[in-house]
Amino acid sequence: MPKMVVKVEGKLLTLEGEFNAPRELVFEAFSKAEHLKHWWGPRGWELTVCEIDFRPGGQWHYCMKCMDKDQGDFYGQESWGKSLYHEIETSEKIVYTDYFSDAEGNLSEEFPASKNVMLFQELDGKTKLINRAEYPSAEDLQKVVGMGMEQGIKETWDRLEEHLVSVKPTS
Repeated sequence: MPKMVVKVEGKLLTLEGEFNAPRELVFEAFSKAEHLKHWWGPRGWELTVCEIDFRPGGQWHYCMKCMDKDQGDFYGQESWGKSLYHEIETSEKIVYTDYFSDAEGNLSEEFPASKNVMLFQELDGKTKLINRAEYPSAEDLQKVVGMGMEQGIKETWDRLEEHLVSVKPTS
């Protein structure tokens, strides 16, 4: 699984990981529904809704649902999210704002949004992914960290690595 570095500094969350796949494929995994449906979310959760318009000014609206009976009270729960894309440089960078939302796409007032910059760096056939998420305040960042976000992201990136291995062309 990818080695992941997590840094929480004030209102900035930085995640770094290396994936054993070409940069173009890692980028594509974040930009197409047919990829996202296979890996987005922690283990035991599936994307039951995944509507993506991947372009500056576009958005991604999705629902993660817990399908794992072993996750107790989480079983059957839904978590809706929405991302608004600001800037996209193919295979290099995605800038977006990430929100919690409801099924209709209304943005949550209860949970903080984050402004994200994702950088995809070429590493001899592998990809270094850097995701910097800035929250309105350090307290807002601590709120999402307290919800178990770090573990969820680690599981999500593990699932991404597994998906990349399954779709990576062999040479």
